Amino acid sequence: MADAIEVRHLVKRYGNLAAVDDVSFTVRAGTVFSFLGPNGAGKTTTVEILEGLRRATSGEVRALGLDPWTEAAALHRRVGVIPQDFRFFEKITPREAIEYYGSLFGHRPHPDELLARVQLEDKAHSRFDTLSGGQKQKLGLALALTNDPEICFLDEPTTGLDPTARRAIWDVIRSLKSEGRSVFLTTHYLEEAELLADRVAIIHHGRIIAEGTPPEIIAAHGRPERLRFAAAPALADYLRPRLGLAVSAADGRVEVELGAPSDALRVLSAVAASGVPWASFATAQDTLEDVFVRLVGQMDDGTLKAEGTT
Repeated sequence: MADAIEVRHLVKRYGNLAAVDDVSFTVRAGTVFSFLGPNGAGKTTTVEILEGLRRATSGEVRALGLDPWTEAAALHRRVGVIPQDFRFFEKITPREAIEYYGSLFGHRPHPDELLARVQLEDKAHSRFDTLSGGQKQKLGLALALTNDPEICFLDEPTTGLDPTARRAIWDVIRSLKSEGRSVFLTTHYLEEAELLADRVAIIHHGRIIAEGTPPEIIAAHGRPERLRFAAAPALADYLRPRLGLAVSAADGRVEVELGAPSDALRVLSAVAASGVPWASFATAQDTLEDVFVRLVGQMDDGTLKAEGTT
């Protein structure tokens, strides 16, 4: 499987500020790649360089084998883009918008099929200014698919959507992957990236601080699996000297980190012997969001360096 996107030592400077500072990654064709980071991390700058909207200061960037800056016209015919906070002509209808986009790319799209794909067929003849925020985002996604793209750049495509609409967009993203298209997804919903992405890169202060599959990132940077009890802090006081495991108590919960699966039986036996009342228990594992928050915080306080640095 070929690489749809290749980025090597990308740098973008504005005077003395390095908005993107020596970033490298690849996106395999036919996969979903999620680019994550807090506001101001360098996400938008990187994406706009990939789309041919900004010129890199240095480094090598290829999308579908093309240089996005010098071969932008050829690239734009092969990619679809939905920008953050998508806007369009106020009086145009979704059906007219798709036909108009098709004319720009020399395509003859099927508006009804595209609108059905994003569950917007009932608004085919409604004016853009009457659509809800979620419906506007759906139209943006339909327009991104108008030219039958090989890569879809989706910048926070589910922002502002209700849970049902978000899941409809997730289904579209999964279908794009099943068709062999590549999806470059930026999102502030970390569970969205964990569910949809084959690989994830986390960027902060212009540097990539973690990259891999969601399970790889969680395994490398997350805390061990834990047993969580709804119980008073007295249970933690009882367990600490008896288990030799990390035990914490907060917000009416007691958590015990497990060093090995067999530790679970020891913990349950100790809890039963404690005589301390408890209401329920469950296993707990870090999510991608937990890891993201921890890594960003560690980089801000200087305890974490970007990948590839010493």
